[in-house]
Amino acid sequence: MGRFSESTVEEAALSWFRDLGFTVAHAPHLAPGEIAAERSSFADVVLIGRLRDAIARLNPAIPSDACEEAMRKVLRHDAPSLIGNNRAVRRLLRDGVPVEYRRNDGTIAGDHVRLIDFDNLDANDWLAVNQLTVIEGQNNRRPDIVVFVNGLPLGIIELKIPEDTDKWFAGAYNQVQTYKQEIPSLLHYNEVTVISDGLEARIGSLTANQEWFKVWRTIEGEFDAPKTALELETLVRGVFEKRRFLDLIRNFIVFEDDPDTGAVHKLMAGYHQFHAVKAAVDETIRATGREETAKVGESPGHYWAGKMHGGKEGDRRVGVIWHTQGSGKSLSMLFYAGCIIEEPAMENPTLVFLTDRNDLDDQLFGQFQRCHEILRQTPVQADSVEHLRKLLNVASGGVVFTTIQKFMPEEKGGKAPLLSERRNIVVIADEAHRSQYDLIDGLARNLRDSLPHASFIGFTGTPIEKTDANTRAVFGDYISIYDIQRAVADKATVPIYYESRVAKLGLNQSELPKIDEEFEAITEGEELTRKEKLKTKWAALEALVGNPKRIDLVAADLMQHYERRLEAMEGKAMIVCMSRRICVEMYNAVIKLRPEWASGANDDDNGKSCVAKIVMTGSAEDGPDWQPHIRNKEKRRALAGRFKDPKDAFKIVIVRDMWLTGFDAPVLSTMYVDKPMRGHGLMQAIARVNRVFRDKPGGLVVDYLGLADQLKQALANYTQSGGKGDPSIDTAKAIAIMLEKHEIACGMMHGFDWSKWHDGTPAEKMSLLPPAQEHILQQEKGKERFVQVVTELSQAFALCAGSEDAVEIRDDIGFFQAVKAA
Repeated sequence: MGRFSESTVEEAALSWFRDLGFTVAHAPHLAPGEIAAERSSFADVVLIGRLRDAIARLNPAIPSDACEEAMRKVLRHDAPSLIGNNRAVRRLLRDGVPVEYRRNDGTIAGDHVRLIDFDNLDANDWLAVNQLTVIEGQNNRRPDIVVFVNGLPLGIIELKIPEDTDKWFAGAYNQVQTYKQEIPSLLHYNEVTVISDGLEARIGSLTANQEWFKVWRTIEGEFDAPKTALELETLVRGVFEKRRFLDLIRNFIVFEDDPDTGAVHKLMAGYHQFHAVKAAVDETIRATGREETAKVGESPGHYWAGKMHGGKEGDRRVGVIWHTQGSGKSLSMLFYAGCIIEEPAMENPTLVFLTDRNDLDDQLFGQFQRCHEILRQTPVQADSVEHLRKLLNVASGGVVFTTIQKFMPEEKGGKAPLLSERRNIVVIADEAHRSQYDLIDGLARNLRDSLPHASFIGFTGTPIEKTDANTRAVFGDYISIYDIQRAVADKATVPIYYESRVAKLGLNQSELPKIDEEFEAITEGEELTRKEKLKTKWAALEALVGNPKRIDLVAADLMQHYERRLEAMEGKAMIVCMSRRICVEMYNAVIKLRPEWASGANDDDNGKSCVAKIVMTGSAEDGPDWQPHIRNKEKRRALAGRFKDPKDAFKIVIVRDMWLTGFDAPVLSTMYVDKPMRGHGLMQAIARVNRVFRDKPGGLVVDYLGLADQLKQALANYTQSGGKGDPSIDTAKAIAIMLEKHEIACGMMHGFDWSKWHDGTPAEKMSLLPPAQEHILQQEKGKERFVQVVTELSQAFALCAGSEDAVEIRDDIGFFQAVKAA
C-alpha cells in the first residue's frame, strides 16, 4: 500500500485551488533559465511580469512611468523590521500606491495606483505555486504552496505528513517561523499563513503565536462544514475563494500597536467573526431602508450567521451578535465598523458605540484607537453631554464612543434633545441586554428622541433571556451565534471549571451569608441604592461578608489554594470582593500572611514587593488606609499592562467591579469570588479566566460565597437561548479524570519499584529515571501511551491542584512527569 505522503496532501490542495479558478504551476517551471521562467533569480519573491501587467491593466489612465514608479515602491522595503515592511505593503494593497505625474498641460497630478481590483475579481491574476525555492543570503528555503495575486505572494501554505500526534502542528509552525528569520522578503507581502497535515488545518497571521493559529470551519459561512469534511479543504475553499479572500485581506486584517510594550500585532478575523460581520453589514443595509430582506436561516446553535428573523426593510433593528466571552467581540465590532464605513450604500455613516460604564468605554475606545487604520478616521470619545451633542450634530461621518448616561435628559422626566434625523446613523451597543442597561426601554426612548432614525445593533457575550422582549424590540433577534461549546472546540477559549470552597471555611450556619433574589437585584449596580430598605440589606450582608474572622479564613484558604495552583501551572489570580472596604481588608489579610508580597509605595517597584495590588476607584474623601490603593486612569492602565505581562511579578489583583468585564488577560487562570453576582454579570465576570494562554488547560473559578444556584440559573438561561456547552464545569470532573489517569500511569509502572522517589536522596531519585523509561519502552507502544496519559494527567491536575485528592498524589505526578521529560 502506498504511503500517505506530503506530496499527496500538496496535490490535493492544488486541485482545490484549480476548482476555485486559480492557475496552478510547479515552481521549477518558473525558475530562472527555464522556458517559462518568471523569475530572474531565486531571490525574486514577486513575479515581476505579472505585477507589471496587472498594474497596467488596472490603471489604464495613469502614465507608464508612474506605474513603473509604483512598482518600484512595492518592491522597496525601508522599514527596519519584517512587521514594519509588512504593514507598509498592506497599506499599498488596500489603498493603492501614491504617485505623481505630469499632465499634458504641465501641471502635476496626484493619484493612487491600484495593485488589486477588489470589485472585479476577473481583472486580477490568480496563481498557486508549489515548491517555490527562495534563496536569501546563505539561506535556501522552499515553502510548499505560495498563493499569488497579481504576482504578489499573499499566502503561504506549509504542509506536513499526517501523524497520530500533534507534532505536525508544532513542526509546521516552527517552519514558518524559520521562513520569517531566513527568507523575510517573502513574508513582506504575506497576508495569511496556513499550516496543515491534510486532515487538520489552521490559519494565522504573520505575528500569530502557536495558540492563535485557528481552525476555519465553514465555506459559505452560514453553517459549519460537515463533520466528515477535511479541514484543509474547508479552509482552502472557505478562505481562498476569490471574493472571500479579497474581502478578508481588505476588511478583516488589522494591525494593533501595544502601548505598553511597543510591539505590533497583526490580527485577523476568525471564521465566526468574518461571517458574523458580513451578515451584520447586510442586515444594517436592510434595517436602514436600503435593501429588501433576504431569506432567513434557522439557527442550530453552536455556530450560525445569517439573516434576522422578523427583520423588515427600514425597521432600524439590525440584530444581535452573540459570541461567547473571550472569542473576540471587540475585534468583531472593529471589523464591523470598518466594513460599514466602507459600504457605499451607507453614504458615510456615523457610528455611535455605547457602553454602560466609563471603564468599559475606555477599554473599547482604547482597542479602536490602537487599530484606527481600518476605520480611515480617528475615533473620538465623548467626555461630556455637551461634547457628545456636538459630535453627533454633524452632516456625516464620525466614530463616537459614549456611555448611555450621556443620553439621559437634563431633567428627570424630561425629553432628550433632538441631535440628528439622518438615517445612516448606527448605534452599536456593547452587551445589549436588559440587566446591563437597567430598563432597555428607557434607554431606547432617550436614544430615539435624540436620534429618531438611527438603527441599532447589539454585541453580547451572553445570551438574551427568553423573556426579555424589550431588548428584541430595540435590537431585533440574533444574526450570529458562537457558543461556548464551539469556542472551546475551536480553542478560541478554554473551559471554565468551578470549585466551591465555602465548606472549607468551617463557619457556623449563622455566619454564612444568605443571598436572596431581592438582594441580587441591587448587586448589579453600585453599592448604594435609592431604596433605604435595600441599602440596609446590603449593609447587613456586607458586614457579614466583611467580618474580620471570615476575611482571615478566606485569605488563608485562598493563599494556600493559589500556591498549590502555582506548583501545577503558570498563571495569575483575581480576587473579587463585595465592597471597596472588603478589598482593602482582604489585601491586608493577604499581606499579613505574605508580607513580602506587599505593594510598593510606587507602582513601578518591581520584584516581590508588587505581587498583590488592589485596583479600584476612589477620591480624596476616602480614608487614609484606602489612599495607597486609589489611582488615576493612567496608573490603572499601566497596572493593567503589568498584570497582562506573564513575566511581571504582579500576580494577584483584588477588585470590586473593575476588570470584571471587557478585561482581557490571557495569563489570568484563577478567580476567587467573594461577591454576590448573578445572570449576565456573573457570566461576564467568570469569563475573565477563559482566555487561551500557552498550555493552559482551563480557567478556574473558586467560590467562597455559595453561588452554585446562581450558576445553575445562568446555565438554564444559556441553554434556553440555544447555547451548547457548560458555562462552568465542576472540578469534580477534573478530579475524576486526574484519578483515572493516575491509575493508568501507576498500572504502566506496575512491576517497577519507584518508592525511592518519595523518600530517597536526590541522587537516588535521579537514578530511577533511566530504568523507569526502559520499563515503559518495553511495553507495546509504551512511550506513546505513557506520554499521552501523563499529559492528560498533568492537565487535569493543573485544574484541581488545590484539592485534597490532588495533594495526595502530587509526588506521584511529579515522578511521572520526570520520566516523561527525561
